[in-house]
Amino acid sequence: MTGGLRVLAVDDVAPALDELRRLLLAAPEVAHVTTAGDAITALRLLQANPFDAVFLDISMPAMDGMELGSLLARMTDPPVIVFVTAFEEHAASAYGLGAVDYLLKPVGRERLRAALDRVRRFLASGAGPPPEPGGVDELAAVPVDLGGRTLFVRRDDVRFAEANGDYVRLHTPSAAHLVRIPISRLERHWHSAGFLRVHRSYLLAITAVRELRSDIGGGLLAHTDLGDVPVSRRHARELRQHLLEAATRGEFDAPNRGERG
Repeated sequence: MTGGLRVLAVDDVAPALDELRRLLLAAPEVAHVTTAGDAITALRLLQANPFDAVFLDISMPAMDGMELGSLLARMTDPPVIVFVTAFEEHAASAYGLGAVDYLLKPVGRERLRAALDRVRRFLASGAGPPPEPGGVDELAAVPVDLGGRTLFVRRDDVRFAEANGDYVRLHTPSAAHLVRIPISRLERHWHSAGFLRVHRSYLLAITAVRELRSDIGGGLLAHTDLGDVPVSRRHARELRQHLLEAATRGEFDAPNRGERG
């Protein structure tokens, strides 16, 4: 990207919103800040104007930040989301929506600069944000809500992800887990970790593939220890190339993916 960031700040508490706007405008990375006092106003602004990032409060009336975040995640070209809240317990859900950072109030200048840096790197790469040195790769483990408790599904355990409406079903050896995150957002975060979009509804771990098969209609299937994954014609060549490269690097010897029986 070129130029400074176009940021939308959303908070229903006016003093908190003013302070966030002041901090954002003081950052050299930011070119323009628009504010909204509620999620509905924010949604209207987002539909009418392009923004690079949204700094979003969670606890708001009518529509809260999580609900707005889930709507943004379904946009064709969504802005980068950074949650800003006083409540630490929402972090897992926030990262599950694809947020690149989660700031606790009161936000310090240096912590905000770190979040802005993550936003810029995300926009520049077009992929999931790289972890901070010594930090955490948020979607290396995906939070799954199990009615009052949260299970974290390790990315390394996932053989493939299957789009299911507004959700994605993560297929692992122990179970299939349904999580609310668009498959396009998951693809952006997981591409650099060896996952390839092989079909509009499937994201596949390259090293989970045991062999390629043809179905009765002549289509291509990628066989894993958890079943077959359909491969569209336009992705078939790319998949074969990635399989060859992975084999050359010796990645199929990794113990965590599709061991040969």
